[in-house]
This record gives sequence, structure tokens and C-alpha cells, in this order.
Amino acid sequence: MQDIEYEINVLKKIVSYNTDSVTKSYYRECAETIAEEAEKIGLKTEIYDARHKAKDNLPRPNVVATLDVGAPKTILCIAHYDIVPAGNGWKYDPFTLTVEGGRAYGRGAADDKSAIATLLGAARKVGESAKMNMKILATADEEVGGELGLGYLINDVGISGDEALIVDAGTEILSIGASGIVSGTITVKGIQGHAGYPHKALNAVEGLCRLVTDLEKFKSFRENKLSKFDAPPGSYKPKVWGRFSVTMLQAGMKSNIIPGVATATFDMRLLPEEDEAKAKMELEEFISKVNLGDPRYKVELNISLSGGNYFTDPSLPLVQNFRRAIEKVTGKAIPIAAELGGNDGRYTSAKGIPTICYGPIRNDTNFHGVNEFVWLEDIKSVRDTICWYITH
Repeated sequence: MQDIEYEINVLKKIVSYNTDSVTKSYYRECAETIAEEAEKIGLKTEIYDARHKAKDNLPRPNVVATLDVGAPKTILCIAHYDIVPAGNGWKYDPFTLTVEGGRAYGRGAADDKSAIATLLGAARKVGESAKMNMKILATADEEVGGELGLGYLINDVGISGDEALIVDAGTEILSIGASGIVSGTITVKGIQGHAGYPHKALNAVEGLCRLVTDLEKFKSFRENKLSKFDAPPGSYKPKVWGRFSVTMLQAGMKSNIIPGVATATFDMRLLPEEDEAKAKMELEEFISKVNLGDPRYKVELNISLSGGNYFTDPSLPLVQNFRRAIEKVTGKAIPIAAELGGNDGRYTSAKGIPTICYGPIRNDTNFHGVNEFVWLEDIKSVRDTICWYITH
């Protein structure tokens, strides 16, 4: 598509960097390339590195590129350049952008490097005709929580704006919120012993199995909690609902040893408007009342991560005007809904900045999978939607 030649060229450059969120490889090179591309189109650019806060002492450069037209209002446009590992089995080289059949293939081609190319393309296209200032934030570490990415820019550097657009999303909905998370472990402690003498031991695996079975009741309890916000089209329920999943089990050292400790890892998803403290208390109360059949069992709950749920009032001008922009560009009505997962919007929303999510990562793009791609038409439509919004 000739109209997005610039965006494709930018995407080709940044996809070539294996910015693996696990190893932090090529973070600096990719960030510097993004900054260079932003400077070429006249944006004021700064790189803020959170390396000094990183336990591994590896770079965490975050790019802030500003289109300042002297307007009273500023929109933060947020994307990330880190990716999940590419894995094996690709038809195409994951780090060489391949354009074929209306698609551009590569790791991060959708999630989320296409968003960076799209945002630079939008800033390039509108230039001084923008009616609001635009700050493009291209961040590190979103795939691992974003604390040293957007979290660092918002909480430590003090980047702020009047509204925020998270361009780490799809075109199917205009997202006005996200589900938070409470995750951690539940450990059952019994008495370790010889498998030939089970009567002298207390099998922690058996205790954990009883606990996991009982947690089905808590899962049902969570599923009956419904948000006031719609779920994305095609979801299990029409409204965002509470969820609880046991995701990992760990126990045992050897086949002839009855384990004295067994652990389950869990993931509980919060409604966008749910009280995090109350949800944790409900889980604690449920676990405290579980009967494992032997009073000698000890159960310990450890919460390692919690929070991140947020919502934006759908009646706000940001939501209604951006919805109008989408419909002007695409010619189609767009549903307003909240997401079942989480995103970096928690950092901006926590500062009182109205936050929405919309981007080129359509559900069918194999993001995080083999042969990830982005639809070229989505790069164009999302770019043009952003252009329409900031010029009207």
C-alpha cells in the first residue's frame, strides 16, 4: 500500500531488532532508532533510561517524542517496543519484515511495533495542523509488567497529559478499561515421608487436590460477579465477569517420597471497577474455611501481584470523540467495551488521566504466536483515526 510506505519502512527497521523482553536484547539499539525516526519528522525527542532501577543492571530506554503545537491540551500516545520470544516454526524470518498478501509478518509486527510506526506516521501526517499536542511514548518492558517502561515515565520522570491513548490493542472495540489481576500461590504443608509408609506421613499433594477441587466453588463465585461494562464481542458473557484459574501445580522430589509441600499458582481477574482489597479478602476467607480432611494440614496464601484494573467514564469527550473518529474513518460503528486482560493504561489511569485503548493488533494476527503479522489496512485506518482525532 503506497499510502503507508513510510510506516512500513519504519516497521521494517524496528522489527529487525530482537527486543526480547526476557533477555532485554537490542533495547538500546531499537530505542535509538525510534528516536532517530522521530527526529527526522521534526519531533522533539528524549530517551529516559530506567537502568538504575533495574535489578539486572540492563538498559531500559524509553522514548518520548513530542509534537508541540502550542495547544492547551496534550494527548499521550503509548506503545511498546519489547516483544515476547519468537519461538520456532516460523514460515518467515521473525526479524525480517515480510510483506505479503496485505499483511506484514514478523515478531512484534503487530504487538506492538506496528503501533510505533503508526504513531510516527500520524505525527508526520498532521504536523502543525494538529489541534492538540501529541507525546509518543515508546516504552520498554510492557510484556513483563511495564514498571520500568511506562510506569517509570509516569511515576518517576513525571510525564503527564490530559488524556491517554494506549495503542496496544485491536480494532474490534474501543476499550475504556481493563481487568486487573490478583495472582500468587497457595501452599499446602503436610508431613514428608517414605512412600512405603504412607500412614506415617501426611501427603501434601492429596491435601492440595482437595483444595483445588474446593476452589471450583470459588471459581463459580467469581464468575457470578459482573461488571457494568460490556465485554468484547464474542465473549463468554455479555459483561466483563470475574475469573479465577489455577494455572500451575508443583510438588514432590522423588517417586518414593511422599511430599510434605505442594503448591498451586493462581490467577484471579478483577472487574474494571472492582475493589482490589475486597477481592483479596474474599479469597483469604474462602481458603481459611476449606476443610482438607485432616487438621494437621497447614495452608498458606501468598499474593505476589495485585491491581491494575481501571475504567474510563464512557460519557467523557475523549471516548465519544475518538469513537466518532473511528466511525468517520472506517464507516462502521464501533462497540465500547472493557478488556478481559490488563494493559499499561493502569499507569495513566492511576494518575487521573482518562485512558482509552485502540490499535492495529486485530485478534487474528497471531500476536505472541508463530507467524505474527499485522494487517496493512489496519496500520492505515488506525493512523488515519488518530489523525482525524487530533485535528478535529
